[in-house]
Amino acid sequence: MLHVADHIDTLRTTPAGSDRTAGPQDGSPSLPEDGCRQENERCSLAVHPAGLFVSSQPSQVEDTPSGEEGEEEGEEEEKEAASAQAPEDPVEPQLEEASQVLGALEMRQLSLHLPPSVTGRSWSLAFCTARDGFSLRSLYRQMEGHSGPVLLALKDQDGQRTTKFFPLQTARSSAPQMFGAFSSSEFRLSRGFYGTGETFLFSFSPQLKVFKWTGSNSFFVKGDVDSLMMGSGSGQFGLWLDGDLYHGGSHPCATFNNEVLARREQFCIKDLEAWVLS
Repeated sequence: MLHVADHIDTLRTTPAGSDRTAGPQDGSPSLPEDGCRQENERCSLAVHPAGLFVSSQPSQVEDTPSGEEGEEEGEEEEKEAASAQAPEDPVEPQLEEASQVLGALEMRQLSLHLPPSVTGRSWSLAFCTARDGFSLRSLYRQMEGHSGPVLLALKDQDGQRTTKFFPLQTARSSAPQMFGAFSSSEFRLSRGFYGTGETFLFSFSPQLKVFKWTGSNSFFVKGDVDSLMMGSGSGQFGLWLDGDLYHGGSHPCATFNNEVLARREQFCIKDLEAWVLS
């Protein structure tokens, strides 16, 4: 205690202009000016709260969420991603009358691949062979006055075969193949191909397969007096129908990169329907 008091008296008696870095006369160690500043800083930090160590930048603890918060955010992100990738529910088409080719399940599946501009529209049966007969000219006549997209649905006769001993009777060998096309424009006589990239071919074999436009060419639809063609490339047509709407064919083509829609490249038509989506 006396030693500290002597040191205080020495500081008081030191003249204003004298060197304060010099040690006291009693030989006690002296601190340089930098040492005094460092010592004062240590002393001030010792008596101040830990809040002095908080910098202006966010700490690592603040940036990193807790384990529970991170798991909740991860679950929310997974739910959002799952909802974004989940397919839309099939829209039940509004039919003015029943179809003889497509069932309710096939129509709902096809509705998922229709352009958004026609989703929810009513389906009007503009032509069917059961009512209007097997004639391409009749199909063109029924299309007059319509300017909207058309869904063409066919059922072939591959599911029936003639028995050996009773030629007039038929025996069921397999279910008829259902296939067809969606055209962005009505079917009509034309000098060349017409339509847009929304046109596509489809087939139920038995699961639905849809063949969209590849961008290779623009050979969508062409209507002649004695044939209707959809898709082309290398002299082959993705789908073609003859003038009596009884014979047809299907080949792979560059327009849609499609498979053969029927079980055989050449087929006979059992039923054909043309639905206008108005």
